[in-house]
Amino acid sequence: MFKTKYVEKVYTDLVAKNKNETEFLQAALEILESLEPYVQKHPELEQKKLLERFLEPERFVQFKVVWTDDKGEFQVNRGYRVQYNSAIGPYKGGIRFHPSVNASIIKFLGLEQTLKNSLTSLPMGGGKGGSDFDPKGKSDTEIMRFCQSFMTELYRHIGPDTDVPAGDIGVGAREVAYMFGQYKRIKNEFTGVLTGKGLSFGGSLARKEATGYGLCYFTNEALKTLLNTDFNGKTVVVSGSGNVAIYANQKATQLGGKVVAMSDSNGYVYDPNGIDLDVIKQIKEVERGRISEYANRVKGAEYHEGSKNIWNVKCDIALPCATQNELDLDAAKTLVKNGVIAVCEGANMPSTLEAAKYFVENKVVFGPAKAANAGGVATSGLEMTQNSNRLSWSFEEVDAKLQGIMVNIFKNAHAKAVEQGNKFDLITGANIAGFEKVCDAMLAQGI
Repeated sequence: MFKTKYVEKVYTDLVAKNKNETEFLQAALEILESLEPYVQKHPELEQKKLLERFLEPERFVQFKVVWTDDKGEFQVNRGYRVQYNSAIGPYKGGIRFHPSVNASIIKFLGLEQTLKNSLTSLPMGGGKGGSDFDPKGKSDTEIMRFCQSFMTELYRHIGPDTDVPAGDIGVGAREVAYMFGQYKRIKNEFTGVLTGKGLSFGGSLARKEATGYGLCYFTNEALKTLLNTDFNGKTVVVSGSGNVAIYANQKATQLGGKVVAMSDSNGYVYDPNGIDLDVIKQIKEVERGRISEYANRVKGAEYHEGSKNIWNVKCDIALPCATQNELDLDAAKTLVKNGVIAVCEGANMPSTLEAAKYFVENKVVFGPAKAANAGGVATSGLEMTQNSNRLSWSFEEVDAKLQGIMVNIFKNAHAKAVEQGNKFDLITGANIAGFEKVCDAMLAQGI
């Protein structure tokens, strides 16, 4: 698995300390494997235990969240915040509300976030948070009570120059607003402590679109550089139907692609004429319904049970935007067999390690999440800048800055991949590019 005793020992010790944290260990393994060539050239990293220091979170907080539902009954959930690394700036990373949230997932997301934030070139460290609370089926007042209780504990650990959370799965503008309101009441201050806020109280234009748009900007640049092509005339499959998937669909279409399939946790819809995004938005953003409704409203569309089966749909470009490990090795083989030329990740770690390696081995343009989906946190960083300066930029200004950041992320990852001898290995390229900056800062700051 590893060629150096040092890296092997680091991973062995990590497994011993975190035996049941499968998602975290999966992320750490992928990072360590790709960093090994860099570590071999820099013996000072072993001398100063840089890998151990990098992989261990600076702080991990777990807390209980007690709230009352609409029946007046008490409910108890777990809350988490990992403050992973602050070498290059205040901790920055989203908050996720989903039943699957546990310590392993929060740590894996925080680790990935550290490298992702480094790649943006903005001064942001890595963090992540969340709860096993499920917002589905809850009333607005139940969600408000939960968010207020969650922030009543979290507020003591965050701040505009300490840790700046944002949204993630299950946490959109509504949830961010409730948490921001509670923070403001407790602290009696109006600061940019959260990003993804409403436009009327410090939010940034283009934040909602940023992750999906950024994903497509990265993919388009990768296609141009590696294959001398772009989205124009390509068939696209986008998994998921949340915020990232919707705006990836929108930008891919604007760039000349035709999105023919989208999914939710139950199944997927296939529309050979191209997905009607207005119908998806009505079902998902307004009605909060299931994607199966699309087939009832659009002539010629088909609904299929089983969300993972979406990868059986033939396409040129695949954009997994749903959740971690949704695309396994079998799905990767099917995509390659069907002629896919690019797979870029909109969700966090949606491809298994085996699937990711298979894409690279078969010279498919593969954009790893920490690089390809960094548009959301990049625009959050731009929101922080606007808040600090008491300014508000136009949509066009933010979008132009976002596009520039995503193009630079690709170029930096590609340059490191070329250095390592495989221009298609953007996994190694992104990990080395992100780690190098964090590593330099940690070394400079001492113990």
